[in-house]
Amino acid sequence: MSNFDIKNESLAEGGRRRIDWAAREMPVLSQIKERFLKEKPLKGLRMSACLHVTAETANLMRTLQAGGADVVLVASNPLSTQDDVAASLVLHEEIPVHAIKGEDNATYYKHIEAALAHKPQITMDDGADLVSTIHKSHRELLPDILGGTEETTTGVIRLRAMAADKMLMFPVIAVNDAM
Repeated sequence: MSNFDIKNESLAEGGRRRIDWAAREMPVLSQIKERFLKEKPLKGLRMSACLHVTAETANLMRTLQAGGADVVLVASNPLSTQDDVAASLVLHEEIPVHAIKGEDNATYYKHIEAALAHKPQITMDDGADLVSTIHKSHRELLPDILGGTEETTTGVIRLRAMAADKMLMFPVIAVNDAM
């Protein structure tokens, strides 16, 4: 796999240990992953995620992949990126990751563009940068997008403002409001 941008591939083994440890602390997600391995409910869906690149998020990405989704992950916050986790996802799970701890603003937006080049049908956002970038400069993606999720209060505020102005062109679930 050549479509990724991470700090250092040699960090992957430490990332695998961190991801596996987190999986043991996430039993419900592990059960969903086992079910997804059998049922493949997300088969054929392209998903782009702009989230904190942590061991917990890595387990979510592995679960979505087990469900058949074609996933790409970019960092929503360069300061929280765990470089070893990013390396493990790329090397061990073959999930394209574009995230480097401490990346500058230009690199951050280059990574957002990489997530959108994936032509997502579903977005997963933590701050609404994917959704707002789609609406500002990648409107050609809109017809194929089924919906998205947003994990932060800040992102929800941005999206609600877009919806109030009749500018939000696809449904987005506010994760913290979901039952």
